[in-house]
Amino acid sequence: MPISSELPSDKQLQKVVPSAARLAVAGVFFVNGAVFANWVTRIPVVQQKLGLSNGALGVALLGMAVGALMSMPTTGWLLTRLSSRLVIKITALGYCAVLPLLALAPNLLLLAIALVLFGAFNGAMDVAMNAQGIAVEQRYQQPIMSSFHGMFSVGGMVGAFSSAVLASLGVEPIPHLLGAALLLGIVTIFASRRLLSVATDTVSHEPAFAIPTRSLLGLGVVAFCVMLGEGAMADWSAIYLQKTLGTGLGLAAAGYTVFSLAMAVFRFMGDWLTQRLGSVKMVRLGGIVAASGLGLALVIAQPIAALIGFACVGVGFSSIVPIVLSAAGRTPGLPPGLAIAAVTTTGYFGFLSGPPLIGFAGDLLNLRSALGIVVILSTTVAVLAQTVHHAVGSREDNIS
Repeated sequence: MPISSELPSDKQLQKVVPSAARLAVAGVFFVNGAVFANWVTRIPVVQQKLGLSNGALGVALLGMAVGALMSMPTTGWLLTRLSSRLVIKITALGYCAVLPLLALAPNLLLLAIALVLFGAFNGAMDVAMNAQGIAVEQRYQQPIMSSFHGMFSVGGMVGAFSSAVLASLGVEPIPHLLGAALLLGIVTIFASRRLLSVATDTVSHEPAFAIPTRSLLGLGVVAFCVMLGEGAMADWSAIYLQKTLGTGLGLAAAGYTVFSLAMAVFRFMGDWLTQRLGSVKMVRLGGIVAASGLGLALVIAQPIAALIGFACVGVGFSSIVPIVLSAAGRTPGLPPGLAIAAVTTTGYFGFLSGPPLIGFAGDLLNLRSALGIVVILSTTVAVLAQTVHHAVGSREDNIS
C-alpha cells in the first residue's frame, strides 16, 4: 500500500501528534539538564588537571555565559525562519558534541573557547525547546510547560547522580563525558523524530525584530527577578548556612539540595495547579510563598528555618518561569520564538548577575541582609503577576 504524502489535517494533528510530541519535548528537556549536570560535576577535576586558580576558572566559566547571551537573541530570529524542531536537533547534538571537548581542553584558552561554544549551544537549545514546548502546549489547550521544566530538573539530578557514581568508580572525565555525550545524543536523535515538524510548528513570517510590548517587558522583569533568585540560591545558600549560621559542611550543602528538590517536585504539580488556579494566581502565590518563606527564615536566622525558607523559594519559583515563557509565546504582534528569546535572555542575565550582586551587597552589609534582595524581588514578582494575563487571558477564563 503506497504511503500518502499528504499532511494530516489540523484535527488529526490535535488527536495524534501532541502525545508523542509531548514525550519528545520532555526528552529534550531531560537531555538539556543531564548534559549540564554531567559537566558541572566534573569542574573540580578539570580545574585540578589544568592547574587553574579560582579566578582563572571563573574567567573560563564566564565563557559559557557569553556564548549563551550571544546565541539566545540570534535563535529567536532563527525561529522566525525555521522550525524549532530543526533548531533543536542541531543545537542539542552540538551541545552533546562539545561536552567531551571540555575535558579534552589542554589549557585555559581552549577551555574558555569550548565553554563559549557549550554556552552558545545551550542557550540556543533552551530557546528552541521552550518554543517547541509552547507549540505542543497550544495543541493540548491546557498548561503543560511546568512538566517540561520538571524534566529538566530530573535530567540534572540523574546526570549529577550518574556522574558521582562514575567518579567514585575512578572513571576519568574524558571517557565519562564522551560516553554521556554519545548516550544523550542518541536520545536526542530519537526524541527529535517526534517533535512537531515544519508543517505543524508555529513558524512565523512576521518581521524578526520589533519593539517589545509593555506586557513583554513586564514578563522580562518577572523572569529576571526569579532567575536572579535562582542564581542566588545556587551560589549563596551553602555559604549562608556555613559562615553566617555556623553549620557544618554537610548541612550547608543541604541548602541548595532542598531548594532544588522542592522546585523539581512542584514543577510536576505546577500544570495541575495552574489549570485550576490560573496563571496570574500561580505567579502571585509563587512570589508570596518565596518572599514570605525566605523573609521569615532570614528574620529567625536558624539553620532549620533557613532550610525551610530555601524550600519555600523552590516551591514559589517552580512554575513561574514556565508560565512566563508560555505567556511570552502568546504575546500579540511578535513571533513566538523572538518573544521567548527576549524573555529567556533577560532571565538568564538575572541568573548571571544575581550571585555577584548578592556578593557585593554582602560586603557592604552582611550576607543575611543581602539575601533580603531575593525577598524584595519575589515581592516584585507577586506585584507584577498580572503581566501574564495579557498573553493568556483567553485561557484564564477557562481554567480559573
